[in-house]
Amino acid sequence: MEKLNRPEAETLFQKSFVEEQSLLDLENKNIGLAELKWLAEWESFPKVEKLYLSNNQLGDLEIEALEKLKGNMRSLYLNHNMLGDGAARSLARSEIAKSLTCLMLEANNIGPEGARAFAESKHFGNLEELFLDSNPIGAEGIRALAQSDKFPKLEALHLDSTQCGDGGALALAQSNTLTGIRRLYLCSNGIGDEGAKAISNSENLKTLRVLSIWRNEIRDAGGEALAASETFGNLERLYMSLNLMERPVRKIIRGSDLAKRLKTLVMD
Repeated sequence: MEKLNRPEAETLFQKSFVEEQSLLDLENKNIGLAELKWLAEWESFPKVEKLYLSNNQLGDLEIEALEKLKGNMRSLYLNHNMLGDGAARSLARSEIAKSLTCLMLEANNIGPEGARAFAESKHFGNLEELFLDSNPIGAEGIRALAQSDKFPKLEALHLDSTQCGDGGALALAQSNTLTGIRRLYLCSNGIGDEGAKAISNSENLKTLRVLSIWRNEIRDAGGEALAASETFGNLERLYMSLNLMERPVRKIIRGSDLAKRLKTLVMD
C-alpha cells in the first residue's frame, strides 16, 4: 500500500470514523509516523473515544507521536504491532492514557522494562482492562505490575503467553494492590502446582469472577488445591483445559462444591 499525503490521510480518517460510536478504525491501514502526527491535528479527533491501530507495523518511534494526542480516549487498540519497551514508556507518560479504560497491547514485544513503566506511571488511574497477552514481560514484569498501586480501577488483566511461570502467578496471588481483579487470564504460561496453589490460597484474589489457566503444567496437587480453594467463592467461570492432571483429580474437581457453584467449567 502506498503512503498517503496529508489530504488523503484526513480523507481516510473521515471515512474510517463511525461518529455515532465515537470509533475510529484504522486497523491495517498502513498508518505510520506521519499519519499519527496528522491524526493529532485532525479537527475531529477530540470526538474519538475508541481508536483502533492494530496491524500497522507500528514501532516505538511511531508511538511517540501518540504523546501529543489530546482528547477523551476511552479505548486504545495497538495489538499486533512491533511495540517494545520504548513504546510502553511513551504510553505510560502520554496524556491520552489518563482517560483510558481499556488498553490493548496483545502480540507486541514489550518486556519487563515496559511493564515496569506502566507500573510506575501515574496516568492509568482510570484503566479497567489491560491486555498484555503475547508479550515477553515474564515474572519480573508481572511482579512490577502486581506490586504497583497505580491501577485502582483495574478489573481485567490479560496475561496469556507472557512467560509468567510460577513466579508471576505467586506475585499476583500476593498482590496487596490488584485486589479488585474480576477477570484474570493466564493461559500458556508454564504455571505448575506452585502457581496453582498460590492462586487457590490467595487472600487477595477473592474478587475473581473469571479465571483462565488453559494450557499450563498444573498437575494433581495443583488441581486438588483449585478444587478445595476458599478463594473462589465469587468465581463464576473457570477455564482449565490442557493441563496435566490425571483423571481421578479431574473427577474430584467436577464433583467439588466449586464446580457446583460455577456457571462455566471447561476442563478436558
